[in-house]
Amino acid sequence: MKIKANGIDINYVVEGEGPWLTMSHSLACNLHMWDEEAKRLSQRYKVLRYDTRGHGASGAPAGAYTLELLADDLHGLLQALGVQSTHFVGLSMGGMIGQTFALKYPGMFKSLALCDTTSRYPAEASGTWVERIKTVESQGMEPMVVPTLERWFTVAYRKQRPEVVGKVADMIRSTPVPGFVGCCHAIPKINLTARLKDIRCPSLVIVGEDDPGTPVAMAEQIHHALPGSKLVVIASAAHLSNLEQPDAFNQALGAFVDQANG
Repeated sequence: MKIKANGIDINYVVEGEGPWLTMSHSLACNLHMWDEEAKRLSQRYKVLRYDTRGHGASGAPAGAYTLELLADDLHGLLQALGVQSTHFVGLSMGGMIGQTFALKYPGMFKSLALCDTTSRYPAEASGTWVERIKTVESQGMEPMVVPTLERWFTVAYRKQRPEVVGKVADMIRSTPVPGFVGCCHAIPKINLTARLKDIRCPSLVIVGEDDPGTPVAMAEQIHHALPGSKLVVIASAAHLSNLEQPDAFNQALGAFVDQANG
């Protein structure tokens, strides 16, 4: 399904019945990153998944995006669907959108699950993002595939589950270049750690113990800054901890959302 919101077409899927639960994916993925979670959670929640601006089947206008813009996209989608409040789960870029949204639209999130993400990057990280933009603008997405998979999954998992890794490779490969570039302008500018104290909803921080991109130290920083949050470190998982360890991830996430939902 598609809906016009904040000036672009946003592709989304709604499954199940119950309280709303919204899921936001990583850079260079799409809503199918959450297939397993949606299958489980839609048994008791109304699960909304959507393709972020520049990804999947959503619009991918050229130009630099901001996290505020991406939060406004989500707000427009929720308004168009008549959603007054929702639980929220975001991984990596999705978690950055979630933090930005929670601060900009207080009271709309019943709970906030931030997975394998950060609340700020050190200044020296910006060069990495500039390089990615240059590479993709000159050569397309293909050079991103292998190094991204190496950061996102442990060596053992890449060997054991080539079919899952292959699906993720296809998501990376098919991400529109303007969308990837637009989001690469937004991501490194996140700097919300000092403001997280203003978020009032129940919060969960999940991180894979072997995540090199947004490591445990970044998750701990969010956890310490976010009042009353719970931290779960998932063993034997890298950046896409939901795919690498689905049982541990979904047990932690499901128990948290159920408790927050009362």
